Amino acid sequence: MQKEPMLKVTFDKLSTELEQLKTVERAKIAKVIDTARELGDLKENAEYHAAKDKQGLMEARILDLTDLIGRAQVIDPTSLSHERISFGSTVKLIDQEDDSEVTYTLVGSQELNPDRGLISISSPMARALLGKEEGDEVEITLPSGKKVFDIESVSYEEIDI
Repeated sequence: MQKEPMLKVTFDKLSTELEQLKTVERAKIAKVIDTARELGDLKENAEYHAAKDKQGLMEARILDLTDLIGRAQVIDPTSLSHERISFGSTVKLIDQEDDSEVTYTLVGSQELNPDRGLISISSPMARALLGKEEGDEVEITLPSGKKVFDIESVSYEEIDI
Protein backbone atom coordinates (compact mmCIF):
# COMPACT_ATOMS: atom_id res chain seq x y z
CA MET A 1 0.00 0.00 0.00
CA GLN A 2 1.53 3.29 -1.12
CA LYS A 3 1.58 6.02 1.50
CA GLU A 4 0.04 9.37 0.56
CA PRO A 5 2.08 12.26 2.01
CA MET A 6 0.01 15.28 3.02
CA LEU A 7 -0.15 18.24 5.35
CA LYS A 8 -2.16 18.02 8.58
CA VAL A 9 -4.58 20.69 7.30
CA THR A 10 -5.33 18.52 4.23
CA PHE A 11 -5.78 15.40 6.35
CA ASP A 12 -8.21 17.28 8.62
CA LYS A 13 -10.13 18.66 5.63
CA LEU A 14 -10.50 15.21 4.03
CA SER A 15 -11.51 13.64 7.37
CA THR A 16 -14.16 16.32 7.89
CA GLU A 17 -15.53 15.79 4.37
CA LEU A 18 -15.69 12.01 4.92
CA GLU A 19 -17.50 12.43 8.24
CA GLN A 20 -19.98 14.89 6.65
CA LEU A 21 -20.71 12.48 3.79
CA LYS A 22 -21.20 9.51 6.10
CA THR A 23 -23.27 11.18 8.82
CA VAL A 24 -25.24 13.94 7.04
CA GLU A 25 -25.27 13.47 3.27
CA ARG A 26 -26.07 9.73 3.34
CA ALA A 27 -29.19 10.42 5.41
CA LYS A 28 -30.26 13.28 3.11
CA ILE A 29 -29.95 11.12 -0.02
CA ALA A 30 -31.79 8.22 1.61
CA LYS A 31 -34.65 10.58 2.47
CA VAL A 32 -34.79 11.96 -1.11
CA ILE A 33 -34.81 8.39 -2.50
CA ASP A 34 -37.62 7.35 -0.11
CA THR A 35 -39.66 10.43 -1.04
CA ALA A 36 -39.11 9.82 -4.77
CA ARG A 37 -39.99 6.13 -4.35
CA GLU A 38 -43.35 7.15 -2.88
CA LEU A 39 -44.18 8.99 -6.11
CA GLY A 40 -44.83 5.66 -7.79
CA ASP A 41 -43.53 4.16 -11.03
CA LEU A 42 -39.73 4.11 -10.71
CA LYS A 43 -39.10 3.62 -14.45
CA GLU A 44 -40.14 7.17 -15.30
CA ASN A 45 -39.29 8.80 -11.99
CA ALA A 46 -36.57 11.37 -12.76
CA GLU A 47 -36.19 12.42 -9.10
CA TYR A 48 -35.57 8.81 -8.06
CA HIS A 49 -32.97 8.20 -10.79
CA ALA A 50 -31.20 11.50 -10.10
CA ALA A 51 -31.04 10.69 -6.40
CA LYS A 52 -29.72 7.17 -7.08
CA ASP A 53 -27.03 8.63 -9.38
CA LYS A 54 -26.07 11.14 -6.70
CA GLN A 55 -25.98 8.35 -4.13
CA GLY A 56 -23.63 6.31 -6.34
CA LEU A 57 -21.26 9.24 -6.78
CA MET A 58 -21.31 9.96 -3.05
CA GLU A 59 -20.58 6.33 -2.13
CA ALA A 60 -17.66 6.33 -4.60
CA ARG A 61 -16.30 9.51 -2.96
CA ILE A 62 -16.67 7.90 0.48
CA LEU A 63 -14.64 4.90 -0.72
CA ASP A 64 -11.97 7.18 -2.23
CA LEU A 65 -11.70 9.28 0.93
CA THR A 66 -11.58 6.20 3.18
CA ASP A 67 -8.73 4.78 1.08
CA LEU A 68 -6.87 8.10 0.98
CA ILE A 69 -7.16 8.69 4.72
CA GLY A 70 -6.08 5.11 5.37
CA ARG A 71 -2.91 5.67 3.35
CA ALA A 72 -2.26 9.19 4.66
CA GLN A 73 1.20 10.00 5.92
CA VAL A 74 0.82 13.33 7.69
CA ILE A 75 4.05 15.29 7.45
CA ASP A 76 4.87 18.48 9.33
CA PRO A 77 7.29 20.30 7.01
CA THR A 78 8.30 22.68 9.82
CA SER A 79 9.98 19.72 11.55
CA LEU A 80 12.28 19.09 8.56
CA SER A 81 15.60 20.93 8.09
CA HIS A 82 15.16 21.79 4.38
CA GLU A 83 18.92 21.85 3.83
CA ARG A 84 18.13 19.19 1.26
CA ILE A 85 14.94 19.31 -0.80
CA SER A 86 12.14 17.36 0.89
CA PHE A 87 8.38 17.46 1.42
CA GLY A 88 7.29 21.07 1.96
CA SER A 89 10.51 22.60 0.61
CA THR A 90 10.22 25.74 -1.48
CA VAL A 91 12.83 25.64 -4.23
CA LYS A 92 14.02 28.50 -6.45
CA LEU A 93 15.45 27.27 -9.72
CA ILE A 94 17.37 29.19 -12.38
CA ASP A 95 17.06 27.90 -15.95
CA GLN A 96 20.63 27.67 -17.29
CA GLU A 97 19.42 28.31 -20.83
CA ASP A 98 17.75 31.70 -20.33
CA ASP A 99 18.39 32.64 -16.66
CA SER A 100 14.66 32.66 -15.94
CA GLU A 101 13.62 31.87 -12.38
CA VAL A 102 10.88 29.49 -11.24
CA THR A 103 9.79 28.63 -7.71
CA TYR A 104 8.11 25.40 -6.65
CA THR A 105 6.93 23.97 -3.35
CA LEU A 106 6.78 20.19 -3.01
CA VAL A 107 3.44 19.03 -1.58
CA GLY A 108 1.19 15.96 -1.59
CA SER A 109 -1.00 15.10 -4.57
CA GLN A 110 -4.10 16.36 -2.70
CA GLU A 111 -2.52 19.82 -2.29
CA LEU A 112 -1.03 20.37 -5.72
CA ASN A 113 -1.82 23.55 -7.59
CA PRO A 114 0.64 24.15 -10.45
CA ASP A 115 -0.68 27.67 -11.05
CA ARG A 116 0.52 28.57 -7.55
CA GLY A 117 3.80 26.64 -7.85
CA LEU A 118 2.61 23.74 -5.68
CA ILE A 119 3.83 20.52 -7.31
CA SER A 120 3.23 16.93 -6.24
CA ILE A 121 6.14 15.26 -4.49
CA SER A 122 5.52 12.24 -6.72
CA SER A 123 5.81 14.22 -9.98
CA PRO A 124 8.85 13.58 -12.19
CA MET A 125 10.15 17.10 -11.52
CA ALA A 126 9.85 16.77 -7.73
CA ARG A 127 11.46 13.32 -7.79
CA ALA A 128 14.45 14.80 -9.67
CA LEU A 129 14.75 17.55 -7.03
CA LEU A 130 14.40 15.42 -3.87
CA GLY A 131 17.58 15.25 -1.82
CA LYS A 132 19.35 18.00 -3.77
CA GLU A 133 20.58 21.17 -2.06
CA GLU A 134 21.30 24.81 -2.75
CA GLY A 135 24.04 25.19 -5.37
CA ASP A 136 23.37 21.81 -7.03
CA GLU A 137 22.61 21.48 -10.72
CA VAL A 138 19.67 19.32 -11.75
CA GLU A 139 18.65 18.01 -15.18
CA ILE A 140 14.91 17.54 -15.55
CA THR A 141 13.06 16.02 -18.48
CA LEU A 142 10.00 18.15 -19.17
CA PRO A 143 7.36 17.75 -21.90
CA SER A 144 9.29 20.43 -23.83
CA GLY A 145 12.55 18.46 -23.51
CA LYS A 146 15.48 18.30 -21.12
CA LYS A 147 16.28 21.38 -19.08
CA VAL A 148 19.13 22.07 -16.70
CA PHE A 149 18.50 24.19 -13.62
CA ASP A 150 20.71 25.60 -10.89
CA ILE A 151 19.18 25.32 -7.45
CA GLU A 152 19.30 28.90 -6.20
CA SER A 153 17.72 28.28 -2.80
CA VAL A 154 15.96 25.68 -0.68
CA SER A 155 13.81 26.84 2.23
CA TYR A 156 10.59 26.31 4.10
CA GLU A 157 7.85 28.88 3.60
CA GLU A 158 4.39 28.58 5.08
CA ILE A 159 2.18 26.60 2.69
CA ASP A 160 -1.20 28.22 2.14
CA ILE A 161 -3.64 25.60 0.89
